[in-house]
Amino acid sequence: MRFRLRFFYAQTQLTSSIMPIRIPDKLPARAILDAEGVNVMFEQTAARQDIRPLRIGLLNLMPNKIRTETQIARLLGATPLQVEMTLVRMSEHKSRNTAEEHLISFYRKWQEVRDQKFDGFIITGAPIENLAFEDVTYWSELQEIFEWTRTNVLSTFNICWGAMAAVYHFHGIPKYQLDEKAFGVYRHRNLNPRSPYLAGFSDDFSIPVSRWTEVKTADIEKHAGLELLMESDVTGPCLISEKEGKRLHIFNHIEYDSTSLGEEYFRDLEAGSAIGMPENYFPADDPQMPPQNRWRSHAHLLFGNWINQIYQTTPFDLAEIGK
Repeated sequence: MRFRLRFFYAQTQLTSSIMPIRIPDKLPARAILDAEGVNVMFEQTAARQDIRPLRIGLLNLMPNKIRTETQIARLLGATPLQVEMTLVRMSEHKSRNTAEEHLISFYRKWQEVRDQKFDGFIITGAPIENLAFEDVTYWSELQEIFEWTRTNVLSTFNICWGAMAAVYHFHGIPKYQLDEKAFGVYRHRNLNPRSPYLAGFSDDFSIPVSRWTEVKTADIEKHAGLELLMESDVTGPCLISEKEGKRLHIFNHIEYDSTSLGEEYFRDLEAGSAIGMPENYFPADDPQMPPQNRWRSHAHLLFGNWINQIYQTTPFDLAEIGK
């Protein structure tokens, strides 16, 4: 089932607080966003706006799909534009961590939307980094989706493993296994303040990282069409843009909640996995202390800038995308 995020604003209030969004009453994200003070509007209110909403698809590969769809909805919901978001899943892969009832109620299989056009499309990460891409059970279908975005999507935004898979598919850039997990909140540098995707970014900012693999700057620099926009001295490349194809690739989790790294840490400890404490995350490295979110504002900036670029370049007629 497709659902809509609706953003309503008066022309004289563009600088006001986060705009209302429209999502189904029964979607778990609704209660969470309500508790955060994000205004939720009704479908009939959104329908009064005589404008075409931006169509954004979310291919959610994360095991906890409810958490991820809430994180993305929160960021898309902070823009002063109407956005219609479609939750998408792989056609054949069966999720082991999300109830089938939830998937049937709110998600559409990619095969069901492959004939449609989207202004934007987001592909998330997945906890399968240690597998070779070709060993992933749904790799063939994901390759089809990557190729489909060339003609059916104006701009794609790939996250973490989804970004590594995309640069491997489109450019042959490999991923490398790390000796230890890159795990924590790390300082990053703004490498091109003139990029429209980094409008409003400070020179130095923090982003959560949680991965066992990496891509290397030297491999990125071999491709003239790729531009490295963010980098960390500790964890390496973070954000790449490419003009041809209008793609963004981010290898870290700027969309994470304040508690996401902590939940991963305690989960792995309980399971007996060898895991170090996330760096620069708990105050004074005390896991009993609640972490402070130092990346939320930049997450909103990045997604808002991406949506703005789509809005400025997309045709009014969706059918014109890809022509």
